[in-house]
Amino acid sequence: MSQTANLNPRIIESLYVEGLMLSDEVRAAFDPSRRMLAGPDPAAAIALSCEALRTTTRMMHAVAWLLNHRAYLRGEISEFQLRRHGRIAVSLPASEAGRMALLPASMQELIGATERFYARLVRLDTGWRERALPVPGAPAIQRLRDRLARSAG
Repeated sequence: MSQTANLNPRIIESLYVEGLMLSDEVRAAFDPSRRMLAGPDPAAAIALSCEALRTTTRMMHAVAWLLNHRAYLRGEISEFQLRRHGRIAVSLPASEAGRMALLPASMQELIGATERFYARLVRLDTGWRERALPVPGAPAIQRLRDRLARSAG
């Protein structure tokens, strides 16, 4: 199991705790009983529903990515499994400015916080995957030796 400088157990655990706390805030903010905050305006109600779906989806992807990395760092899944199934979606749609303007400022801030958190995870995942790419043109035996050296630690 190889570890990179930015994906060690302490960082992943810290991000996991932050992700759970943010997810709990999202759940509370978009609870159906609070949906009346949008008021009688149908456009605001639609904006609230759309952004609630986008935000909860974003946080579900984030927590799933973090759970995969926790499992990898604990030795519960292999690096191969993590690389194959632990990729974070980089193309989730961003919130729409027009709809965001219809939401209360506190919700706008929370949505922005989830977008920034998710962007951090995308950067970490991208960096981790790029560092582990084989050197182009390197002979297969050299790549195998490099992998063995990384796993031996």
